[in-house]
Amino acid sequence: MSIYVTKPYLPSFEEYEKFLKDIWETNVLTNQGKLLKKFESELSAYLRVNYFHYVTNGTIALQLALKALDIEEGEIITTPFSYVATISSILWERCKPVFVDIEPHNFTLDPQKIEEALTPRTRAIMPVHVFGYACDVEAIEKIAKKHHLKVIYDAAHAFGSFYKGRALSSYGDISTLSFHATKLFHTVEGGAIIVQDEYVSQKLDLIKRFGHREDKHFYLGINGKQSEFHAAMGLAIFPHLTEIMQLRKHVSDLYDLYLERHLERPKSQKYLEYNYAYYPVLFHNETELKRVFEALNAQNIYPRRYFYPSLTTLPYLKNKQSCPISENICSRIACLPLYPDLKDDEVKKICRIILPSLGNRNLAA
Repeated sequence: MSIYVTKPYLPSFEEYEKFLKDIWETNVLTNQGKLLKKFESELSAYLRVNYFHYVTNGTIALQLALKALDIEEGEIITTPFSYVATISSILWERCKPVFVDIEPHNFTLDPQKIEEALTPRTRAIMPVHVFGYACDVEAIEKIAKKHHLKVIYDAAHAFGSFYKGRALSSYGDISTLSFHATKLFHTVEGGAIIVQDEYVSQKLDLIKRFGHREDKHFYLGINGKQSEFHAAMGLAIFPHLTEIMQLRKHVSDLYDLYLERHLERPKSQKYLEYNYAYYPVLFHNETELKRVFEALNAQNIYPRRYFYPSLTTLPYLKNKQSCPISENICSRIACLPLYPDLKDDEVKKICRIILPSLGNRNLAA
């Protein structure tokens, strides 16, 4: 049987079916139904936030965030080390992504390089909490306030991570989440927007539903609504969240036991309660990474080059920028398989394949 980089967690069919019965009884499939409201309420309480909007997916969440903050043109400072959706959302909203290189320890946007990238056209900063690790939220907030900029965190990886007692996804003017099937907590497809300001939240509530309330139109809107079926999946999985993260931690700890002396890993962060969203490792170079992938693939094991390539290299960007740290990291980073029911023997097998493929290193345990 093949082992992939991730495997969606599914509740028992009976747990999901219980919520489906509600849908059949009410005949409400979408348009802010009972289950969606319950889902928003439960996650708001878990994250300890006031304004939580469940939407279609994490990319739409970023686009809606830009719209709600009236950022329709101008430049957005962002990271080259992320999934392509981070910058595609900027481009779709007719803004220009301006890349700032990353720091080498947790691969997040380097705040020391932000100010030199600012211009009179800069409207916002869009950092990413990569792999569930925290950006330097204090430094970014200080820069944003100094230059009167908005901060939109792409927190797609950050659900379940807490920093200094706060949900990591509660920082910034807006934070967005992804509940795609590949995430540690999912609703098959889905995303969320967490807002600090009540007025912005009210505006978001309108623009995600075409911009009108009954027959009165307020804003140019879009269909960002989510369905009762997706909310039902979230409600069925949510009670298992603690167990899911504990099992992921167990797998991560096993990898650490066998690999930590041989492969570089992100640096642990003070004050961060980590969610164990991914298990990224850094190889010495791309040649070594490809050699390991070849050995794993031969045994039907499929890690992922995540993220690759550096977004600075995308062919459709008009203005090329150099971010050498991101480009270097992207060439030699990968995420190993990680999901709750990955067996101990499977983890050991993965590590036994990796270690001999690492070249001339001291592998004495």
